[in-house]
Amino acid sequence: MGELSIFIDESGDMGDYRPHSPYYIITMVFHDQSNDISEHIRTLDSELRDLKIGDMAIHTEPLIRREEAYSNLWPNQRRALLTKLYFFAVKAPIQYKSFVFEKKQFDNVFEMEARMAREIAMFLRDNMAFFQKYSKVILYYDNGQSIINRLINTVFATELTRYEVRKVLPVDYRLFQVADLICTLTLTEKKAEHVGFSKSELYIFKSKRAFYKDFINRLRHKQLP
Repeated sequence: MGELSIFIDESGDMGDYRPHSPYYIITMVFHDQSNDISEHIRTLDSELRDLKIGDMAIHTEPLIRREEAYSNLWPNQRRALLTKLYFFAVKAPIQYKSFVFEKKQFDNVFEMEARMAREIAMFLRDNMAFFQKYSKVILYYDNGQSIINRLINTVFATELTRYEVRKVLPVDYRLFQVADLICTLTLTEKKAEHVGFSKSELYIFKSKRAFYKDFINRLRHKQLP
């Protein structure tokens, strides 16, 4: 009986549907602690130091938009950062699950929260044999949105007998940054399907075809069924 770490992040807001914010996404990244990823982390940290980034956390959405700490970086520098984190995610022995909610399907936030709870609970039940392999399940979340913190605690308390929650600082855990990365890539995929890329996204991903080839297709193999 081992230990399972689950890193949870979200993308979007719980407000009303708006054309520029049509989706809300929750991503869970699963790491069986018996699978050592220390060498993968050392490689990533070394590559980031070579790019003069150091030990900072990678926040994918502002990186793509050239905001915050990335405002002075050229597109090729930002793509290099994104690519390094992406290949870490692909190579490390982890899995993930993303839940996508289209906000215009709900009349209010309470309906959407209820749907979220049902889908996450159903996912846990469908994969109960997987979760029951572990004597210890630890959820890592940054308490970014109180509604998600409440929802996670409620659903996991209902479905699992043993788990604990720890608050995480993104800079401390590369796997939490991976959860952020997958959230953003999932959101970008939805945008690519329906409205196309923004100018900032085109600088990073080049084209829809290149986006799927370079980022989405290999990542899909990491999904927990």
